[in-house]
Amino acid sequence: MQLLMKTLHGIKYWLTEHPTIVNFRWSSTQSWGSTWSFLFTVIPAYIAVAVTLHLILTIFRRRRPVPLGPIPAAHSLLMALISAVIFVGILLSSAAEIRDTRWLWRRTKTTPFQWLLCFPLGTRPSGRVFFWSYVFYLSRFLHLFRTFFTILRRRRLSSFHLFNQSILIFMSFLWLEFSQSFQVLAILSSSLLYSVVYGYRFWIGVGLRGACFPLVVNCQVALLVCNLACHVGVLLLQVFKGGCNGIGAWVFNSVLNAAILLLFMKFYVKTHLKNSKVDVEVEEESSSTHWGSGLESKNEVKQN
Repeated sequence: MQLLMKTLHGIKYWLTEHPTIVNFRWSSTQSWGSTWSFLFTVIPAYIAVAVTLHLILTIFRRRRPVPLGPIPAAHSLLMALISAVIFVGILLSSAAEIRDTRWLWRRTKTTPFQWLLCFPLGTRPSGRVFFWSYVFYLSRFLHLFRTFFTILRRRRLSSFHLFNQSILIFMSFLWLEFSQSFQVLAILSSSLLYSVVYGYRFWIGVGLRGACFPLVVNCQVALLVCNLACHVGVLLLQVFKGGCNGIGAWVFNSVLNAAILLLFMKFYVKTHLKNSKVDVEVEEESSSTHWGSGLESKNEVKQN
């Protein structure tokens, strides 16, 4: 029992109380990838490389998938672990921030849940929560490898996929740049989703039996519904509680989320309500490839 408590205390320290986490500050001189020039260089470069790779495979008319062996499964395992660490880290960090700053909220009668949705005006991108927001932002670049896995194995490239991946990186950048409200719950829900989805992809990738229902797509629907409810909460707090920090970025974020939601629902209705055979690609690709086999289950809806 003592060993367990010591282990839990060590995990809490490394995820919430380490000086690197506590003293974190989002800065163009201290944080990698924190400049606008970096953002507007990386995103076009990602799109250009993906399109070029797709064109090369199309020109050479390669019909067979490029064998990737255990690489996609290993990537899924890595992303599942990273997402789980981010989820636990920001959950514990949020609890620590609430513990340390609750006394300041008595003047404005702010509850912890209101803080999760709506940062007070003047909030700066520093401290525990923003450290994990930064880690989440960096993890978005690892998600991009799924694009190249899809191209190499299926020779398919969806414009929606490129748009979605690029927008998710852009929105994660806005969270940090403008200390945007709502990001804590967004990271919690997204990292939990990714840990489940990528864990499932790893399960499928090593040759184990998949679920009898489209798990990945259903998880994505649940995330979209959760985000929609949280956006409504932010709007209500903005109107009735005197304002939320980074509301301009939140409005822009909401417009982008609405565009993604409309595109997603279009594909979802097409494939599930109309019993279409079309492969769906949204956010991440749901892989059912066995190691080195190059074969895919046509019974599983693929999610990007």
